[in-house]
Amino acid sequence: MDPTDGTLGWQGWLSITLVLFCFVLFLRTRIAPDIVTSGALTLLLVTGVLTVDEALAGFANPGVITVAVLYMVVTGLTETGAVSWIGQSLLGRPQDDADARLRLMLPAAGISAFLNNTPVVAIFIPAVLDWAKRHRLSLSGLLIPLSYASIAGGTCTLIGTSTNLVVDGMYTARTGGKGLGLLELAWIGVPVVLTVVVFLQVFGQRLLPTRRPATESFADVRSYTVEMLVPAGSPLAGKSIEAAGLRQLPGLYLVEIERGGQIMPAVSSQAELRAGDRLVFAGMLDSVMDLQRMRGLLPATDQVFKLGGRRQDRCFVEAVLSNKSPLVGRSVRVGRFRAHYNAAIIALSRNGERVQRKIGDIVLAPGDTLLLETHPEFVLQQRNARDFLVVAQLGDDHPPAHERAPIAIAIVAAMVLSVATGLLGMLEAAMLAAGGMVLTRCTAGRVARRAPDLQVLVVIATSLGIGTALEKTGAAGMLAGSVIGLAQGQPWLSLALVFLAAAVLTALATNNVAAVLVFPIAMDAARLMDVSPMPFMVAVMVAASTAFATPIGYQTNLMVYSVGGYRFGDFLRAGVPLTLLVGVVTVALAPLIWPF
Repeated sequence: MDPTDGTLGWQGWLSITLVLFCFVLFLRTRIAPDIVTSGALTLLLVTGVLTVDEALAGFANPGVITVAVLYMVVTGLTETGAVSWIGQSLLGRPQDDADARLRLMLPAAGISAFLNNTPVVAIFIPAVLDWAKRHRLSLSGLLIPLSYASIAGGTCTLIGTSTNLVVDGMYTARTGGKGLGLLELAWIGVPVVLTVVVFLQVFGQRLLPTRRPATESFADVRSYTVEMLVPAGSPLAGKSIEAAGLRQLPGLYLVEIERGGQIMPAVSSQAELRAGDRLVFAGMLDSVMDLQRMRGLLPATDQVFKLGGRRQDRCFVEAVLSNKSPLVGRSVRVGRFRAHYNAAIIALSRNGERVQRKIGDIVLAPGDTLLLETHPEFVLQQRNARDFLVVAQLGDDHPPAHERAPIAIAIVAAMVLSVATGLLGMLEAAMLAAGGMVLTRCTAGRVARRAPDLQVLVVIATSLGIGTALEKTGAAGMLAGSVIGLAQGQPWLSLALVFLAAAVLTALATNNVAAVLVFPIAMDAARLMDVSPMPFMVAVMVAASTAFATPIGYQTNLMVYSVGGYRFGDFLRAGVPLTLLVGVVTVALAPLIWPF
């Protein structure tokens, strides 16, 4: 069967039907996307449309493996606290949501022009999570712009995305002519980036969802008292309280500063921090935990540094004191808590209210909730002990190894440089970086193993299999050929329909599949009209790269899909008009830059 002759067998129609059915399920139900795409791939397998090797090829795809390994690399940045450096140094302090989007999109697009956008988004996601929380920004209003900006940035250079290299390679092989230069695409890529940025700045407030994570619906009403120290050499010394980011943490209040034996209550946000300052905070648990991870602050109690072992091997535990504890009626300082339990009290809450004393002076009472820094063994040893009513470890939280943050940043920089210079491929560089993070103890092996997001990886891999079915059965080729056949010899109209065909296929399958299928049709259209194929090649590059309309069209969309709490329709609402706008810009400019 010729995929462009308008005929299609039952396998092709089944493939198209399943894709449309997946779209309906994405839009109308809350079924997890990995379940939907896995079900579609299973039907394609059992009906014989795909062989076992074809159906499972996506799970061995280098792009999928690269995404998995990059999750491991990112743990080195989170475990060392380097993500907070990215948030503070690169993203800064936004004035409002629009300013935040702009601060995020410009560096993401700029970096993505020279580096594959998958690692860019992987590195930015944890930094944006921390940044959004610290500045009380809507996470769902930031992650789609992050993905879109990184996608648009990839259109600026030949190495910005694999699609550009694939199409350029096909062009030189087919014509024998010279392909595009490294920066030549910037003539169209920079206008595309500007279009994306301006569109999201003007319409983002209306088109992007504003959703809060489910955990925010169950806010912790307990108020902890916690003391932190600004140590010598701290990067926070010399900064104002506001500039240090200590006013932005939600539900946290700086009660007083102790400096040289003097108490400074009701501190101004412009007051300057000094080395040796002891800061007394009151606030909710999440923000208290953020303080423990903040670079430049340490727990004020010296008991933390007497526990032995590396801090990153410890954990945080909540424990409620029982009336049978021998420490009841004694102050924290006199009771020698660390000697009894090999744990240090770093915060305390009593009846959900703040205790008006420094932690060392608080006399312990039954029912006090203690936030402890200790070793994982404490939970097993004390869970059934009579001294505590409840003992619970706080997830996998533990103090970050800030001293290793420069090492983690250097490893990521080396990974980026090796890929940008062509020394290594993305997968090879990512694997070496992941190994480097573990070997330098920037992250623990157990943390790295748990890092990959299985749902994201399954959706990407199964979507690649569905795309293979569209290609194999001729369904994708028929769709592209039918669209382009409507042009009837008009170069500008043909160019617009080439863009539309590639954009639609990218939304349905993947960018490289769309590029491979539409490219020969676009070249034939240019030959029949006796015009230059260059603007057609550029249109295919841009259309196949700018996959804004669906989360399954591009892996960076999938990476932010679940993290941002998005629904399928969120991408359609913002992505469809943006795709059309980028199409107008591309079709209008490409023939002016590379004449017919």
